[in-house]
Amino acid sequence: MVTVDGEQWGLERELLDLIADKWAMLIVNSLGQGTLRFTQLEAAVRGISHKMLAQTLRGLERNGIVQRVAHATVPPRVDYTLTQSGRDLLEVAVRICDWTRQNRDRIEEARAAFDASRR
Repeated sequence: MVTVDGEQWGLERELLDLIADKWAMLIVNSLGQGTLRFTQLEAAVRGISHKMLAQTLRGLERNGIVQRVAHATVPPRVDYTLTQSGRDLLEVAVRICDWTRQNRDRIEEARAAFDASRR
């Protein structure tokens, strides 16, 4: 358990670990477009393995970020959608993406200066 300013941050640390994961952010971003099936998510999140998608979705569902709805059909159909917490997280993720776009040139300059100083 991590202590920050005298407070224990157990759950907060776990949640930050989950949402800071690149796959989680890509899944949340994809679900920001609306409800998707597992196979649609797999296609939308390029490069993610079937196992990693299932594992990440379970973590997001467990923490109330994604809702999973299984339909009793043949073949089975499972839909995923963002909960209110997931939509709130999406807003934060969009702001972070905006920040990266706004600061891209400065970041590239800083990287170039840093790399040049190390040669």
